[in-house]
Amino acid sequence: MAYNFNLVVDRKNTNSLKYDFAVERGKTADILPLWVADMDFPTVPEVTEALVKASRHGIFGYTEVKEDYFKVLRNWFSSHYHWDIERKWLVKTPGVVFAIAMAIRAFTEKNDTVLIQRPVYYPFSEAIESNERVLINNPLVYENGKYHMDLNDFEEKIIKNNVKLFILCNPHNPVGKVWTKDELIQLGDICVKHNVLVVSDEIHADFIYPGHEHLNFASLKPEFFAGTITCTAPVRPLIWQVYRYPM
Repeated sequence: MAYNFNLVVDRKNTNSLKYDFAVERGKTADILPLWVADMDFPTVPEVTEALVKASRHGIFGYTEVKEDYFKVLRNWFSSHYHWDIERKWLVKTPGVVFAIAMAIRAFTEKNDTVLIQRPVYYPFSEAIESNERVLINNPLVYENGKYHMDLNDFEEKIIKNNVKLFILCNPHNPVGKVWTKDELIQLGDICVKHNVLVVSDEIHADFIYPGHEHLNFASLKPEFFAGTITCTAPVRPLIWQVYRYPM
């Protein structure tokens, strides 16, 4: 089926956060929003047709997913990332940001420290501070047109601030960095050494360009697996999921 990505759709007066709430967010009403996650081309017909069909049934009761949902996830992770996941690891949440906030609330206390690597997706900071945790920043270093981690500063910040939880962005948003196996293992070894729980946001795993490979952080070592929460979602999110591994 052919898809028209040039079709212009008027989204005003649809309660669109992007188009209808500019004034409430301190902008002018006619500002042109240049967003990332909220696309302006229509969802593919197959999705809208399925939603229309479901809505025509007319009853919106409680639902759950069956075995075919897990099979799709298992096959995707196996074929794309060479990682065999188990159904008991899967917990569905309303969204990745919700999952991160839920992990912060579940595994840290008020005034505990949580580490991130700026520049990074801004809701990370909001999830930390709105839950009354202390944000610690291990800034990425920009050199020769590329970003890399300062792992010495990373460990120093963990020790000095008694960091309890680290939010890893893998691949990184917004710098576009696909972390290498060596980088992830060095980082993970530090977290294991200091008993830091890792929440790995891997929602952008499917956007990797040729010549690069996404590595699921938790799959690299058994020690990482034991102390990682992996958050991910479909590229066009219909339902989100978070993988929790036993401590």
